[in-house]
Amino acid sequence: MRRILNSLIIIILLSFLSNAQSINKTGTTSAQFLKIGVGPRAIGMGTAFTATADDLSSIYWNPAGLANNFSSEAMFNHTNWFADIGFDFAAVSTHMDGVGTIGAFASILSIDEMIVRTIERPEGTGEMFKSGAMSLGISFARYLTDNFSIGMNAKYIREYIWNSTAQGFAIDIGTIYKINILNEFRIAASISNFGTKMKLDGRDILLLQRIGGADGDLLNTKVELDEFDLPLMFRVGVAADLIKNSDSRLTTAIDAVHPNDHTEFVNLGAEYSWKEIIFVRGGYKSLFELNTEEGLTAGLGLKYRILGSFQVIVDYAYQDFGRLESVHYFSFGVKF
Repeated sequence: MRRILNSLIIIILLSFLSNAQSINKTGTTSAQFLKIGVGPRAIGMGTAFTATADDLSSIYWNPAGLANNFSSEAMFNHTNWFADIGFDFAAVSTHMDGVGTIGAFASILSIDEMIVRTIERPEGTGEMFKSGAMSLGISFARYLTDNFSIGMNAKYIREYIWNSTAQGFAIDIGTIYKINILNEFRIAASISNFGTKMKLDGRDILLLQRIGGADGDLLNTKVELDEFDLPLMFRVGVAADLIKNSDSRLTTAIDAVHPNDHTEFVNLGAEYSWKEIIFVRGGYKSLFELNTEEGLTAGLGLKYRILGSFQVIVDYAYQDFGRLESVHYFSFGVKF
């Protein structure tokens, strides 16, 4: 196990070093919706969730956390994003004795219909077009030892605008290692969106061109578009339960994040729980990130047992986006 842990740490460090960048690469990756956070619990903690991950939203932050689900769980997450953009995430998981925890998830970015405008007809052509994105995937996680878990996702990604689409495939991999100090100290790392490049294709990039002057032939031509990497994310985090007894739990967490299309940053977060029923969360996101609009986060949660092992989970989070104002996150889940 020491060899496995050391190897994973070396891989993560080498990945960080090999991807170190001296210039800002903002706007150079595709599928930006993959960077929208999932789960008000994680958002409320400033997204410092890599080592804290132990619920269904772990699928997004660190799939190794899914190994902590020893029952069945389902959740739905809705976010009203900027500019009337909607973002929804849904996931389910179940535990299989002797195998591990398996899950499935879907995320959908939706935008209302918009008017088709051209240079010749800036007020609109009378046509409407749609755009959006989606991701579908499956997950698997399990404990290799009592203190070491590993997990992964495999997912299909699709973006579309009018009559053109871009498609790709990616995997996420994560690990969590627990140490029996400070009630429970956790070290974790994850890699998200490691996969193929994406390129738009469709009949919108077909053009009718006249070859050979005014009397030449009309030929169908196709515009060759560039392909772009996915928004790769490297996360390393630590978390500890500073207080943990029958009534109260206080968890603090720190994450260091390295994206392939922007500067590195740090996330800070904390969660206080009363009897694992009522939760209060706070955090700060994107500390040290260049030109960021993100910052303070906060959230509340309720986990209530209705009958037997059946639980209802409701979470809310607020995130400050500076000049872009704020975003509110809501989720509803059940565990049985």
